[in-house]
Amino acid sequence: MTEHENFKAECRAEVAQQGANTELKELTNQWISTAAEHKYSYHFEWLGRPIIQHPQDMIGLQQLLWNIQPDLVIETGIARGGSLIFSASILELIALCGGNPDAKVLGIDIDIREHNRQAILEHPMSKRISMIQGSSIAADIVESVHKFAAGYKKILVCLDSNHTHDHVLEELKLYAPLVSKGSYCVVFDTIIEDLPAGSGPVRPWGKSNNPKTAVWEYLKQLDASNATGRDDGQLNFIIDKEIENQLLITVAPDGFLKRV
Repeated sequence: MTEHENFKAECRAEVAQQGANTELKELTNQWISTAAEHKYSYHFEWLGRPIIQHPQDMIGLQQLLWNIQPDLVIETGIARGGSLIFSASILELIALCGGNPDAKVLGIDIDIREHNRQAILEHPMSKRISMIQGSSIAADIVESVHKFAAGYKKILVCLDSNHTHDHVLEELKLYAPLVSKGSYCVVFDTIIEDLPAGSGPVRPWGKSNNPKTAVWEYLKQLDASNATGRDDGQLNFIIDKEIENQLLITVAPDGFLKRV
């Protein structure tokens, strides 16, 4: 092996060790729970727009984008636009390094507030961004997304809108088939299942009703079916624990789903 390959092998072994360290993982969850009380993830921006993500998850997503180099990133949930601009800027860097110069980001949100829409459209990265307003699980919106995705081969999906079990489960059924083989469907805020009951403001979601329970149910249903993806290939996903073990501080435990 080369020196770099040796370094990577050492890193993989160390990541596995820290992932197996139950005390470290418990301390990490305690930290995440306490930080959530201060709305920790709300306090970061990417290229001038609030991103509402943990920095560790931003690094993890950057690694996925570089390794996969998707032609299209589909994101449900836009909020203030930071995540769209993040994905678009990484695609821009990938293009500068020889990747697809026409890679795009498509965002879907039930309510794109005008001041946020305007800020996104005025951003230099807007050239790579398209937006659709409407519920991510409404039939007409799903049809529009699938039509938009029709010309793209390598697709990565991020789900970060309504966090109830039923909504995320439906999103998984509708959008996971668009994920290309070797790429990911990243389901955010699965951490809700691991936080103490009553954490944060009152929401329609909580323990036993959240993105993680939806992931578990979706994978169970997928295992019992012969579902195929948009590419007509067998639709199989695994939970990529290596990313979770690497980041430790993540809002997406069990949420990095790799199509295999």
